[in-house]
Amino acid sequence: MAPITLNLEADVVELTRDICDIESVSGNETQLADAIESALSHYSHLEVIRDGDAIIARTNLGRASRVVIAGHIDTVPVANNLPVKLLPMEREQVLWGRGTVDMKAGVAVQLKLAAQLAEPNVDVTWIFYDHEEVEASLNGLGRISRNRPDLLEASFAVLCEPTSALVEGGCNGTMRIDITTTGVKAHSARPWMGKNAIHAAAGVLAILANHTTDEVEVEGLVYRESLNAVLVSGGIATNVIPDECVVTVNYRFAPSKSAEDAEAHLRKVFAGYDFVVTDSAAGARPGLDRPEAAAFIAATGTTPRPKYGWTDVARFSDLGIPAVNFGPGDPSKAHADDENVPVNQIYTCESALRAWLTA
Repeated sequence: MAPITLNLEADVVELTRDICDIESVSGNETQLADAIESALSHYSHLEVIRDGDAIIARTNLGRASRVVIAGHIDTVPVANNLPVKLLPMEREQVLWGRGTVDMKAGVAVQLKLAAQLAEPNVDVTWIFYDHEEVEASLNGLGRISRNRPDLLEASFAVLCEPTSALVEGGCNGTMRIDITTTGVKAHSARPWMGKNAIHAAAGVLAILANHTTDEVEVEGLVYRESLNAVLVSGGIATNVIPDECVVTVNYRFAPSKSAEDAEAHLRKVFAGYDFVVTDSAAGARPGLDRPEAAAFIAATGTTPRPKYGWTDVARFSDLGIPAVNFGPGDPSKAHADDENVPVNQIYTCESALRAWLTA
């Protein structure tokens, strides 16, 4: 297949269309990674490094500080929504198609600015990484943090995840646990001979139903926590009293808590029940007290809000680097068959990041 050429001098909306039309479902990012690497290699102010299908481009100007601006280049599977179309919708133009929101519009903004800003006011590490939409063990940013943590060294980071062109600071952590209740099997015609494990799970569900959600202020942002049953499984046949039931609970916790803090909290909430932690990822503090963050907020002209979901900003937090989410597109449209991004949000993000890096 002939190499694809990206024109980084093109209008950022046209660049978004070009990137989206290079299909890059997770595991198939090589062609887009090749195009990004080739395009960035033409700019002498950038040192370009490749790690698998992740591309890192950075300035080395000896500035007093360095920031990371990152975005993933993979998408979820295509659903008859490529090639991208420019459409009128609700009195504004949108780019419609797979990847426009999550998150190639943000990647296009990154590429445009990486090429054009030869003298930013801070050194910048631009990261375009693979395998974000699949299991965490394959995540390109995680791979870089393990193999080349030096490439992520910075005082502040921006992840160009879709936020409707508003700043969302840090992110909540997430933990999943399995709570198992046990019983004794018996014929359902003689239930008094056994003990129903599903009925025993009623106490767990009552705790969840009566739980009051905490709101925790972290560096000026109020993160809303949540605690919910997300799966219930039990029973082996319709005529058998079940001897086991598993309730899977998801806890979304404020970034002021560590994973250990979160587990300790759940031990108190579910006192008297045994559970196993099946998945855990700490959140990320927003770092809004950093000078780079203050300048970023001023450049975007928006009021920061918390990120309730978990994003890869948490990987930066693990390295001691505060981070925010900022990118074009409504996150509720990510992965949707009608995925689309307002054109004006792409321009807004480009202008804000340019202002921040050149002020």
